[in-house]
Amino acid sequence: MHYTYQTNGTCSTRIDFDIKGNKIYNLQFTGGCNGNSKGISILVEGQDVDKIKNKLKGIKCSFRNTSCPDQLAKALEEIK
Repeated sequence: MHYTYQTNGTCSTRIDFDIKGNKIYNLQFTGGCNGNSKGISILVEGQDVDKIKNKLKGIKCSFRNTSCPDQLAKALEEIK
């Protein structure tokens, strides 16, 4: 199933991804740091949703209280 999540408090504005059998695929960030977004996407491809959520939750970016990885964890929490 395809999901779209509107981010809050990050340079990226949206996260799109697919979930198949509790695994994440086709992760794409709109906006934000291009290299970091691509890196995150490659690292989580085919990984278990719960493991990703637990690893990325709470990561902060600079002075912000959130980050693109944290926003991905929040998106995954919302769909569960």
